[in-house]
Amino acid sequence: MSETPSLNDEHLQPIDDAQLFPQARSLHPLRILLLYGSLRTRSFSRLMTEEAGRVLAHLGAEAKTFDPSGLPLPDDTDAQHPKVQELRDLVTWSECMVWCSPERHGAMTGIMKAQIDWIPLSLGAVRPTQGKTLAVMQVCGGSQSFNAINQPRILGRWMRCLTIPNQSSVPKVFQQFDSDDRMKPSPYYNRMVDVIEELLKFTLLTRDSSAYLVDRYSERMKSAEALTRRVSEQALGSGQCKSC
Repeated sequence: MSETPSLNDEHLQPIDDAQLFPQARSLHPLRILLLYGSLRTRSFSRLMTEEAGRVLAHLGAEAKTFDPSGLPLPDDTDAQHPKVQELRDLVTWSECMVWCSPERHGAMTGIMKAQIDWIPLSLGAVRPTQGKTLAVMQVCGGSQSFNAINQPRILGRWMRCLTIPNQSSVPKVFQQFDSDDRMKPSPYYNRMVDVIEELLKFTLLTRDSSAYLVDRYSERMKSAEALTRRVSEQALGSGQCKSC
């Protein structure tokens, strides 16, 4: 039962405790990017991210919020558009993210999806979202639903993020904010704080070992095969030149 003829032992490495639990720890404040999914003047998804940002600041993190106003539709222009570059720079800068969308027609909004679609799986040799932690939240105009957080969970997995278990869905969100656009004390506010607290804990646990956590056997195999092909092609090219 222990025979594994299909395994390449050179690339199947034992778990490295030193990389999984590094002694040298990052000391800078956690860098968090918040995205929201509505352009309304009184956008409750924006107000939710602002409340989350205040909690993050209170806990010593550095939070930045991206304003999606002016972001073009995916593929309607190239990636050199200033708003696309701003979004991608923020994603690269961040160590974790919060995505908060309203629910529209039983789904996350197109504005939210457009932001995620502009984030590539890779930028050259860098994978800007891989191994980063993610928290998902949604606001509802009516009764509580989870459609707009179930979909980002799928997207987060596709983007190779570490999506935390906790989440926040706020029903009848217009009742949860006062005239100063501040969220009222309630179990929904407490749940949002729960999500932010959990996000910080998971990020602190993983940010110094995130590259190792997502280091994959299959990709090590693929990289080795690609290197072997390049060396073979170079050797063949050199041989052809010598025979000319």
